[in-house]
Amino acid sequence: MAVMKVIEILSDSDKSWEDATRKGVAKASKTLKGIRSAWVQSQSVTVNEEGEVESFRVNLKLSFEII
Repeated sequence: MAVMKVIEILSDSDKSWEDATRKGVAKASKTLKGIRSAWVQSQSVTVNEEGEVESFRVNLKLSFEII
C-alpha cells in the first residue's frame, strides 16, 4: 500500500501554460521524489500596460508517494 501526499505549487512562464506546468513539475522534482501526477487547478495570465499577455500562470496540485 502506498501513502500519497498532495501539495500545491504556483508556476509561471512567458511562453505558455504548458511550459509553466513543465517548469513547475521539473522544479518540484528536484526536491520531491516519486511524483505521480500533477493536476492543473487553475490558469491565469498577467497583462502589461499595453494590454498584452505578459506571463502565463498555473496553480498545480502535485501528488507524490511518501517513502
